[in-house]
Amino acid sequence: MNNKVVLIGCGNVGMSYAYALLNQKTFVNELVLIDLDVERIKGEVMDLNHCLAFAPSKINIKVGTYEDCNDASIVCICAGANQNPGETRMDLIQKNSKIFKSIVNEVMNNGFQGIFLVATNPLDVMTYITWKYSGLSTNKVIGSGTSLDTARLRYMIGEKLGISPKNVHAYVIGEHGDSEFVPWSNANVGLQNISHFLTEEECNEIYVNVRDAAYEIINRKGATYYGIGMCLVRITNAILGDENSIITVSAYDDSNDIYIGSPCILNRNGIKERVLVNLNNDELNKLQLSIDTLKKAIEGLEKTS
Repeated sequence: MNNKVVLIGCGNVGMSYAYALLNQKTFVNELVLIDLDVERIKGEVMDLNHCLAFAPSKINIKVGTYEDCNDASIVCICAGANQNPGETRMDLIQKNSKIFKSIVNEVMNNGFQGIFLVATNPLDVMTYITWKYSGLSTNKVIGSGTSLDTARLRYMIGEKLGISPKNVHAYVIGEHGDSEFVPWSNANVGLQNISHFLTEEECNEIYVNVRDAAYEIINRKGATYYGIGMCLVRITNAILGDENSIITVSAYDDSNDIYIGSPCILNRNGIKERVLVNLNNDELNKLQLSIDTLKKAIEGLEKTS
């Protein structure tokens, strides 16, 4: 089977994804790069190909066009305006929605029937409009969601407790943005609830650090991209490996007509199903805040489009 990935948008995020794919054992055997700056991505392709002698997987890497989307398994969109210091993810909505309309139309006009993987902010809204513009079924349009936020959460808990983050079973859900939250009632270390290890004050401090991590990184180095690159590889391998793995991606919520971050089972068909989490009353209120934030953003976009 030809596990072909087309990457659209080869800035910091896109190239971090490409480089992470090259450094990991992956099911991807063809990687096609598309960007407005063709000369630069010719250089990127040369640079990536020079790594293949030491790479764990053989990948055919090349510069491409939208025609390459015809037989692609995954089209990953990383194109769009970056979040600048002082900006929220939602500040990017008008700029990036126009970019996406053009991109998604080009992809679909070339007969694409695979899975869209979206990484551009504001993530949940961009995933929603990708679904709208593409006309594909909801299971075939996936956003990176709160996978990065979840990775940050598990790292910070692990650091605090001196435990591998792989043994921290906790999620960030909701908007990939300021209204995201941690359902601590479902957070476990090993088989024990997080309350056995951390106080409420400590949990809240970790949550704030997770929520604000992107702002801190952007203020210091101008952008965040390594973490999301790794998350995109994890999602890609879960899809192409037909893993039925649970990852917190942005998925369609039909009861609210939005895309929102939640644990989902991923396999070769995309999103097999959302895993509904039992929330207490406080967590339900936080989820509703995220839902309202995303619905308002989508309604505002529809009025101006």
